[in-house]
Amino acid sequence: MENNNKNQKSNNNGLLGKAAIIGVVAGLIGGGVSYYGIDQLNQAQTTTNQAQTSISSSSAKVSRNSAKNSGTMTGAYDRVKGAVVSVINLKRQSSSSSSDIESLFGGSSSSKGSNSNKLETYSEGSGVVYMKSNGRGYIVTNNHVVSGSDAIQVKLANGKTVNAKIVGTDSTTDLAVLSIDSKYVTQVAEFGDSKSLQAGQTVIAVGSPLGSEYASTVTQGIISAPSRTITTSSNQQTVIQTDAAINPGNSGGALVNSAGQVIGINSMKLSQSSDGTSVEGMGFAIPSNEVVTITNQLVKNGKITRPQLGVKVMALENVPQAYRSRLGIKSNLKEGIYVASVTKNGSAAKAGLKANDVITKVDGKKVTDVASLHSILYSHKVGDSVNVTVNRNGNTRDIKVTLQGN
Repeated sequence: MENNNKNQKSNNNGLLGKAAIIGVVAGLIGGGVSYYGIDQLNQAQTTTNQAQTSISSSSAKVSRNSAKNSGTMTGAYDRVKGAVVSVINLKRQSSSSSSDIESLFGGSSSSKGSNSNKLETYSEGSGVVYMKSNGRGYIVTNNHVVSGSDAIQVKLANGKTVNAKIVGTDSTTDLAVLSIDSKYVTQVAEFGDSKSLQAGQTVIAVGSPLGSEYASTVTQGIISAPSRTITTSSNQQTVIQTDAAINPGNSGGALVNSAGQVIGINSMKLSQSSDGTSVEGMGFAIPSNEVVTITNQLVKNGKITRPQLGVKVMALENVPQAYRSRLGIKSNLKEGIYVASVTKNGSAAKAGLKANDVITKVDGKKVTDVASLHSILYSHKVGDSVNVTVNRNGNTRDIKVTLQGN
């Protein structure tokens, strides 16, 4: 996911080819944007003293009253820029070259010898400082940013690099929590309510595309879809879709609303469709409400033991009307969770849920997307029983389900 390989600049063409392979095979890669060069700013400062027109002999002038904050998202950026950090994944290198697989997924071949005790930068991503407590500063990032690391460092917004500890990780949601000494924390980000998002809403993505060399890069876009269920290689996730530029290195960074609140943790982008068609402007972030739930559990327990229904689902609102009959959806409901399949011997199967059921409520609470379903389930413990209301063939029934663990 984090394909930041600083010491292989001469192999850029090869890496781009491999990135394309990832896009075809998986469709999803970690994501950010290119840095806007200072030289372009310098070019903008052209001298206009000699410019004259046939109407007046006055020289063109640059106004000294330029609106410094004319960009509506400048204030939002200021509220989070000090809280967004670069996360450096360090590994012990045993040889001077990386395997093809290691290189493909972001491995560095910068090892200068066979000293197996020497830590080298393997990959880089981003993270967000979201809390100070008991002398520690807590940072949320993606699990794939820190996966396989032998050590973790964090480069702060002020350029200082400090050692970090992994508090806990969760591969299912692709989230991880790190901690650093709180004395290094200068700014803490605030989470916003991801359930209040609307399509077309302006957002910015803040992170370190291509690594810490381009730290604090900010790009702007909109919310393309507040809730989109996607299927990765391992599970389903409900994510925020945005067209804000996201590239390798942005993973773990902040998706921010106009109030300066973090409403998502940038996680991946769609680079190519399954047939190889190039795709632009399709980035995804983990909703902040889910981030808060998972990070609190990771800080408390160091891991996530989550109850499962044992179903593969999608939000009914995301199913086009033309496809309903193909999927066997006989209900006229516009909202709910469509059950695509039921895991054999899972919680749902044992309780009597079936494929093509539409889940409308759990414990009497309305569910309209996978995130809301997860939120209710994760408030329970393994072994708890929940009441699942389903619509089957147009009829409503309640089914008691005893939750099994993952």
